[in-house]
Amino acid sequence: MKILNLLALCVLIFSLANIVPMAEARIRRYKWEVKYEYKSPDCFRKVVITINGRTPGPTIQARQNDTVIVELKNSLLTENVAIHWHGIRQIGTPWADGTEGVTQCPILPGETFTYKFVVDRPGTYLYHAHYGMQREAGLYGSIRVSLPEGESEPYAYDYDRSIILNDWFHRSAFEQAAGLSSIPFQWVGEPQSLLIQGKGRFNCSSLNSPSLNVGTICNETNPECSPYVIAVIPGKTYRLRISSLTALSALSFQIEGHNMTVVEADGHNVEPFVVQNLFIYSGETYSVLIKADQNPTRNYWATTNIVSRNATFTTPPGLAILNYYPNHPKRSPPTTPPSGPLWNDVGSRLNQSLAIKARKGFIIPPPQSADRMIVMLNTQNNVSGNVRWSVNKVTYTLPHIPYLIALKENITSAFDQTPPPDGYDFKNYDIFSVAENKSYTIRNGVYRLNFNSTVDIILQNANSLSNKTSETHPWHLHGHDFWVLGYGEGKFDIYNDPKKYNLVNPIMKNTVPVHRYGWTALRFRADNPGAWAFHCHIESHFYMGMGVVFAEGIERLGELPSSIKGCVHRK
Repeated sequence: MKILNLLALCVLIFSLANIVPMAEARIRRYKWEVKYEYKSPDCFRKVVITINGRTPGPTIQARQNDTVIVELKNSLLTENVAIHWHGIRQIGTPWADGTEGVTQCPILPGETFTYKFVVDRPGTYLYHAHYGMQREAGLYGSIRVSLPEGESEPYAYDYDRSIILNDWFHRSAFEQAAGLSSIPFQWVGEPQSLLIQGKGRFNCSSLNSPSLNVGTICNETNPECSPYVIAVIPGKTYRLRISSLTALSALSFQIEGHNMTVVEADGHNVEPFVVQNLFIYSGETYSVLIKADQNPTRNYWATTNIVSRNATFTTPPGLAILNYYPNHPKRSPPTTPPSGPLWNDVGSRLNQSLAIKARKGFIIPPPQSADRMIVMLNTQNNVSGNVRWSVNKVTYTLPHIPYLIALKENITSAFDQTPPPDGYDFKNYDIFSVAENKSYTIRNGVYRLNFNSTVDIILQNANSLSNKTSETHPWHLHGHDFWVLGYGEGKFDIYNDPKKYNLVNPIMKNTVPVHRYGWTALRFRADNPGAWAFHCHIESHFYMGMGVVFAEGIERLGELPSSIKGCVHRK
């Protein structure tokens, strides 16, 4: 009898296995060519960097635990390339992080390089150039990772859309970088346009120079710059995956007449909360739910506005159309676009940051204490006549040999072996005053972290070289997610503020803002062997030295792929 019962159980298991097959991870292959093309994303024609002729580039779609393989050919004539997979932790594949100077040598013109990595968590992620300031030239796109087949999110929706927000400059990245490195200093200025999924609208009539053939350079009837259309069916619920890859700007995103329920941030489920304006900083990703429950006989505006910087008179809002089917997608809404929040309303932006908590049932408890605290003072300084950003009086610069290779192969001459400081004179330093230019240096040492240790990072904002000016900085950590333990105004109190940390339900993220004249506290585990960049995600700020590198568990890595080492052995 027992044998018969066992036999019947085996037959049942076999039958169920055939009825409901086990979900298997797949390999997702992409073949990309990076090249120059003339494009007019905001009606102004300029050279941009495309992937297979597109900007934004193709969306990578995969399921959790799939392997992504991207074969990338660099067809740029004069520029190297590297692509970072933003938010993908690269567990076991640190050489695929795509950070030139940190995890790989650049891909030279004419070369082909293959990235291979596992997308181990569902969520909304990005990819973008990580060489020079190429990101703002159009080299970016979305990564959408779904749950395994048969599993569902803790919230319901009918359709899924990915939308990247960006700012757009008419000067090339080369020109901007040259100005940032010049004496006297030449700032990049405010962007000319805001793009929604690669589309914007520049006022061509403002180009009144007689030396320009305005009709050729800028054409507002060009279909390339017609507003992006978000098509919806009345009564349905939509998941909008909103991402920012701005080069400079903090943004507000809003949809006329519609509330947005925030449910995901940087790949982690959020305790849902409702907003009319979503504040979003470069490198962040959010999922919001909207219901198409308004008057279906018309279309509505979706808009972006710059916050944190006073660009009211220089950069017009970004405009898209929420198209209620079956209205014509190009029919403009009958109303004027809604105005965004005040650019200098810091309180509202801080309140949104504080509102983001881990969703019940999806909380990953943080360690209750840390093994090490690193307090990072962000200041703007004049170093040898150049305007630079510094962390604890150190301006970051990339070495010729990438850190990962130098650390693994013990090439001690590749970078400064003296580590950067863990803090600053917080007792005597006045964050509200212009920094005195004493003892500021340009170095490339790394923070060496004990493997599996818990590290606290305190980002401390301060005054820039312009008196009474403190900018919002979005900081992004490669190779990890971190717990966001708290935000505060003014100077961080190393003795008392840690008592206020949220250790109950903090959200985990990979990118987070530090608000003007304020601080942000993060905690992460140094449990991913590799060398990882941690930097401000504003292109010009990182170019000007606002970043650091963490190294952990390098000895645990096997032999590094030869494909990442081209610049080490070249003569």
